[in-house]
Amino acid sequence: MKNTELTQEIILDLYSKYVLRNNKKPLNVFTFCDDHGISEAEFYSFYANFDQLEADYLKFFMDQSMLLITAEENYYHEHPKTKLLSFYYTFFEQLTLNRSLVIYLIASDKNNLDNLKKLWSLKKEFQLFIKSLNISEPLMDNVNERMEKMERYKNKGIEELYWGHFMATLKFWLDDTSPNFEKTDIFIEKSVDTSFELFEIKPLKKLIDLGKFLFNEKVKNK
Repeated sequence: MKNTELTQEIILDLYSKYVLRNNKKPLNVFTFCDDHGISEAEFYSFYANFDQLEADYLKFFMDQSMLLITAEENYYHEHPKTKLLSFYYTFFEQLTLNRSLVIYLIASDKNNLDNLKKLWSLKKEFQLFIKSLNISEPLMDNVNERMEKMERYKNKGIEELYWGHFMATLKFWLDDTSPNFEKTDIFIEKSVDTSFELFEIKPLKKLIDLGKFLFNEKVKNK
């Protein structure tokens, strides 16, 4: 590493290779750094400890996903739903490329993801992304007769609602055994479509369609 400038990406790569080969954390920061020819001072310029490092992986994948989708020429002119779908597909492609690492990081806690500290940085970034889409404002116009029914959901905040949806999608992907995780793509399409249709007059058909898909998947996996 003497002739290579140390970066966050390099540290994440070195650490991921270590834990995937050994299925455990390094003994301590000293041994990790010594094994890879870097100084502790260099490591600490990025992370205070391994827990902090592990918490950065999913946020890193989100950052990479955002770089990819915002590089598209028409991204900033797209409908919020199209932007959200683009993010989901790209983000879960990133996860699939690093599935072994993601499973190491969070699979054992998949039933308690909402309280997992490793996801806190990701949650903050994701909710900022949702806020940037301005989903609530344009889609909530002229819906007076529906406002009362939606009030309890609005009180939670659009960002919190979509974080819950994101967690459901992550859990689905962790359990997905279909080739190329194609059922996760179906889940993303149907659930995102349904979430936007909830602000329309007739969401029932979309809800039923999503419900049938989830029911069939649950039955097949028993």
